[in-house]
Amino acid sequence: MRGVKGAIGQLGEDAAVAFLKRNGFLIIARNFRMRNGEVDIIAVENKKEKTLVFIEVKTRTSEQFGTPGEAITHFKLQALQRTAVYYKHLHPRLPDMLRIDAIEIFLSGKTITDIRHVKNISM
Repeated sequence: MRGVKGAIGQLGEDAAVAFLKRNGFLIIARNFRMRNGEVDIIAVENKKEKTLVFIEVKTRTSEQFGTPGEAITHFKLQALQRTAVYYKHLHPRLPDMLRIDAIEIFLSGKTITDIRHVKNISM
């Protein structure tokens, strides 16, 4: 059974997938997990040079405790990087260019009020 936080997170991830598809991304996987890490969405950006993109989705109903992206800690970023390298190791035929992005989803009730795509958060 999924709690309120889980339902909000799922709504945000579904919105992020739709947003990415509208913007030319091919979704490869969702919720990839390994022992000490998880990536919400793995996609290929279909621009000139294809890039394998690992996406962390953060959904918030208010900015009382900061923006959604501010919830991505140094430790979470390290876990994302380890998970990205491991995933690429398992799938060597996917593009060699890698990037970690964040998608911030803002909600009012169950209505999405804003989506922000922040590219290359690992720098």
